[in-house]
Amino acid sequence: MFARWTPMLAIAMLVCCALPAPAQQAAPLTTMPPKEGDFVAHDFTFADGQSLPEIRMHYTTIGTPRHGPDGHVTNAVLILHGTNRKGGVFLVPSFAGVLFGRDQLLDTSKYYLILPDQLGAGLGKSSKPSEALRAKFPHYDYADMIRALRLMLRDALQVDHLSLLIGTSMGCMQGFMWAESNPDDIDALMLLSCLPTRIAGRNRMVRKIMIDDVRLDPGYNNGNYTQQPYGLRAALGHLLVVGSAPTLWQAEYPTAAAADKYVDEYISENMKTTDANDFVYQYDASRNYDPQADLGKIRAHVMLVNTLDDFWNPGEMGVAEHEMPKIKSGHFVLLPITKETRGHYTFFQAAVWQKYLGQLLEESRF
Repeated sequence: MFARWTPMLAIAMLVCCALPAPAQQAAPLTTMPPKEGDFVAHDFTFADGQSLPEIRMHYTTIGTPRHGPDGHVTNAVLILHGTNRKGGVFLVPSFAGVLFGRDQLLDTSKYYLILPDQLGAGLGKSSKPSEALRAKFPHYDYADMIRALRLMLRDALQVDHLSLLIGTSMGCMQGFMWAESNPDDIDALMLLSCLPTRIAGRNRMVRKIMIDDVRLDPGYNNGNYTQQPYGLRAALGHLLVVGSAPTLWQAEYPTAAAADKYVDEYISENMKTTDANDFVYQYDASRNYDPQADLGKIRAHVMLVNTLDDFWNPGEMGVAEHEMPKIKSGHFVLLPITKETRGHYTFFQAAVWQKYLGQLLEESRF
């Protein structure tokens, strides 16, 4: 059960409407049409003591909640995106088209899927620094983001228990934290592309490099820039490399000209949709992530799936093999590099890992 957040002066403001579907979000991907909504929580206090008079959480739902004899929702599935993304990134054929259709594992005629835009995420419609406050926005962390999600679920959607949480990248890390801090909230977790240990070593180094690319650019001006600072281009370049799939890219961009063209297009397009403050805040939110000590508190069934070619979470370190046995019902799978894997972003390729989701659902009897 989701505990009541105190002090609690939250008021739900719901706006639901059918999504006008672009080509990749068309009805064939799901058996039920997606709907969007917004929830506003008032007097939200962050972990460091800062507060805002209100925060807005945007979300997409697909399917219909089913209620048990006690009135509680019994078929809720929460799907959490990665850093600076939005819930809608999953509404693509390689993910929704594999999982959300009729008779598929998460058939939306049976399950109530919730795809939130996380607090601070640049591509989403939830509250974020770029809206007005810029660098005066509170420096939230993953715990603040989880608290905002729990509030949204309980007060906007009347969901106080999750049958399943699917977390990718940042959402994967939040899954470990959530299952530790509120072990009765979730029955099963499908976690993809992260590790159950603190952000340190190369992972933290890359995050610091990207953050410094932006913050140390004179054009950043302490977050009060009039145009996106040039340092954001450098940060996006680093992000491109760490998200790469070397074997695939060697085949897809076999010449210097082809590789250069892709880099130029990637950075040009992402500069149009990325805000420097949003970027810095999202990557800095991982600064105190460290679930290692409390993994034994997790009571949910957990399936962690990583890929050998994930730059962020290198398979050769052996971290997951060492830590996952601490979870009573925990399993770890390290996928080999194949033509179907995409490095860190293999989580978008549901066909590659859906059999492990099936095993998890069978084990947890969902």
